Amino acid sequence: MKKLAFAGISLTIAAFFAVSCKQNAPSEKPDAVAVNLDTLTRPGADFFQYANGGWIRGNAIPEDESSWGIGNLVIRENQNRLREIAEKAEKANAAAGTPEQQIGDFWKMAMDSAKIEKDGLVPLQPYLNKVNAIVDIPSLLATVAELKKYGSNTLFSDYVSQDDKNSEVMAYKLSQGGLGLPEREYYFKDDSVTKNIRNEYVSYIVHVLTMSGEDPTVAGSVAKNILALETKLAGASRKLAELRDPNRNYNKMAVSDLPKMNKMIDWKAYLTLNGITNVDSVIVGQPEFFTELDGLLKTVPLSDWKQYVRFNLISDFSAALPEKYGQAAFNFNKLFSGAKVRRPRWKRSIQNEENVLGEMLGRLYVKEFFNEKAKKRYEDMVEAIRSALKDRIAALSWMSDSTKQKAFAKLAAIRKKVGYPDKWKDFSSMKIGRESFLQNLVNANSWWHNYNFSKIGKPVDRDEWDMFPQTYNAYYNPSNNEIVLPAGIFTVPGYRDEELDDAVVYGYAGASTIGHEITHGFDDEGRQFDASGNLVSWWTDKDGAEFNKRADVMVNQFNEFEPQKGYHINGRATLGENIADLGGILLGIDAFKKTAQYKENKTIAGLTPMQRYFLGYSLGWLSHTREEAQRSQLLQDVHSPAKYRVNGPFADVDEFYTTFGVKEGDKMFRPDSLRVRIW
Repeated sequence: MKKLAFAGISLTIAAFFAVSCKQNAPSEKPDAVAVNLDTLTRPGADFFQYANGGWIRGNAIPEDESSWGIGNLVIRENQNRLREIAEKAEKANAAAGTPEQQIGDFWKMAMDSAKIEKDGLVPLQPYLNKVNAIVDIPSLLATVAELKKYGSNTLFSDYVSQDDKNSEVMAYKLSQGGLGLPEREYYFKDDSVTKNIRNEYVSYIVHVLTMSGEDPTVAGSVAKNILALETKLAGASRKLAELRDPNRNYNKMAVSDLPKMNKMIDWKAYLTLNGITNVDSVIVGQPEFFTELDGLLKTVPLSDWKQYVRFNLISDFSAALPEKYGQAAFNFNKLFSGAKVRRPRWKRSIQNEENVLGEMLGRLYVKEFFNEKAKKRYEDMVEAIRSALKDRIAALSWMSDSTKQKAFAKLAAIRKKVGYPDKWKDFSSMKIGRESFLQNLVNANSWWHNYNFSKIGKPVDRDEWDMFPQTYNAYYNPSNNEIVLPAGIFTVPGYRDEELDDAVVYGYAGASTIGHEITHGFDDEGRQFDASGNLVSWWTDKDGAEFNKRADVMVNQFNEFEPQKGYHINGRATLGENIADLGGILLGIDAFKKTAQYKENKTIAGLTPMQRYFLGYSLGWLSHTREEAQRSQLLQDVHSPAKYRVNGPFADVDEFYTTFGVKEGDKMFRPDSLRVRIW
């Protein structure tokens, strides 16, 4: 997911809203928030359970899912829509290079399980031969560089994005990477669950290598060596919270100085292989990682490096290989998801198609499912939320006037992107055909690699989107100082736009999407970027210290939460998202108070407008999660679990106490002196 996928961009799994529904609605529907209540739970004891517990009790997690909630229902509805688009495209007999041809052929090859089984490893063999041909470190690095283009990323991460300190320039960046487990902590935690994951990882490596023809005894030894190698890489990797410090992770150096950091890597040759000939500097995220990598390239046997690259290549393309490879990958990955069975092929195919052809699918998607009227409604809501934050900044007692003026300038400059791009990419040169599913993945990944790396030296395209229109997500990009709200984030199955009252709308669309993303521009990380998207200090030292003091209150608050025994929320790593949640709630309240519904104060389904507002926000997080998936989230995600994205910030909101009569002695009660007061 809905995980962090774009460097420098803070993503949120936000709330969502009905925009278009083709079927006729029944004459009466249950109230969108009252129907989910657990009336046996008091709001002040556990508001998440009170708001969503009734629904959770009646909706078990399907066996092929790691969690289940309203977000999954949105995704399921969109998957069905995208499947219709793909099946229609397959039958269109469209001209080569058109979206219909590319979508249709990709779908056909992804769904042709008989051909995939018959082909075996044949489509992958040319790339396996490249690994087999490695004879020294230079050929190892050349092969790694080539395979990165195709979609198998090893050793380290490199990519192109805006220079954090000069947002008009596209920069080449190097970052830590090369790990097979999702996060560095999996290599070091000593609890029984994590130890078992490491053991199962070794077994998975053995299984993959053995299936591909390696001797089982050799594979067993190699697997242990790969784990040892990755453990050393993990030891040199920064922790999750440390990766959120933009200044510390900005280390710019001349390309000519890279050999001082890595003597074993011929950077000139590596860059040339990637088509990078017009760059004189590089931004290195974690120099100490590359220093450790240099030592490992000297000491680790070449045979281990070859097997490491070989294993990753097969594992990375397991979805396009015979079923035994895909099933093996699922059996290992369910340790992190908790899913019991593998998703059906059509769902996996849609996901793979979205990964590489998502914008192409989105262009067809919005024609049917997102209209101009809906786009206008959310654009107007952005302005209402923006106005609310301006008023809050003006009223702050702890911020100086000089910093306020710069904050006003940044707020006014935030660009909004709603629904879908104003201009679409040209994918006509992407080669998608009927040779094989795997070759289509390789070709698409190569297209994207070349597209992104070709940006070096070109002006920044501030109209570009880093998500697809149908995506159930949203983000704030600090380098562009923009919020991006795809059409998919505004979908709630079963309800049309006009069927939801303003209280609910401002709760889960205004607060947890729009307000949340705008607040990201002023969270602990986003506040370090100016109105133009540059990483530069625009706060007075006193104001910065005051912000940090108030943010530390939130760090301590979330550190106290222990969703599973031995697994606490990392208050420092999740700080930005927690600040954005609280800010979004407060901004949504301020904007909602200006509506006619709030002023009239009439009840609906026995609930006051302000009660419905809080329930509307909670509706956006209606879900429950398997233990395995929650543990994974606590170790590797900068977002808190859903329950704590409701109960955590609500305990800091004064209106929550007055609206639901929360008093001292209630489990969610926090004394005024301990409530977070930032924005």
